Amino acid sequence: MYTLYHFPLCPFSRQVRIVLKEKDVPFDLVLENYWERRPEFARLNPAMAVPVLVEEDGSHLSESTAICEYINEIYPDKSFIGDTPHHRAEIRRLVCWFNQKFFHEVTNYILSQRVLCFYTGTSETSSGSIRAAKANITYHLDYIAFLMRNRKWLAGESLSLADIAAASQLSVLDYLGDVPWEHNQTVKDWYALIKSRPSFRPLLADRISGFNPLPHYADLDF
Repeated sequence: MYTLYHFPLCPFSRQVRIVLKEKDVPFDLVLENYWERRPEFARLNPAMAVPVLVEEDGSHLSESTAICEYINEIYPDKSFIGDTPHHRAEIRRLVCWFNQKFFHEVTNYILSQRVLCFYTGTSETSSGSIRAAKANITYHLDYIAFLMRNRKWLAGESLSLADIAAASQLSVLDYLGDVPWEHNQTVKDWYALIKSRPSFRPLLADRISGFNPLPHYADLDF
């Protein structure tokens, strides 16, 4: 059985958890407070970042996209990375968009300023960073709606790693009450479809000390 080192509000950990659940692959979760920089964890991933997936033989993988593509290849019955070169390229482009651009413009601001500051006690919260994240998220919500004008899902006609990457980022922000769902009904409807999937429900049960989600977070009907 796999072991996944994760933090509940890490969007990249959530991506891997969703993919494993979608493919019915059993795994154990190990909570890793990565900011503590444990030497034992550093031996698994010198970058000191979650997620890290450990196999039964002790071999391990890090970085969410690498892990998700590895799992997709090992368990190919349900593919999340496309069926043509063009489709795969579009999915990877969007995964990069949400894992890098969205994360650095929105999620990282909120997580670092609210959650990590709370746990580490190393700095005061920057209201300017939080305001920037709240301004940036509307741009990204509009982009999601734009993608879905002529598509059923973000990258095409089927659920893909692009949807999983985007929903993972939004789910973290939704836990913290920082998604203006009223901004765009199309995005809200798309997220509700993913939120209602069995693979997503364990995420809706996540709780971390010091932070409680708003009531709608675990409500499948919003």
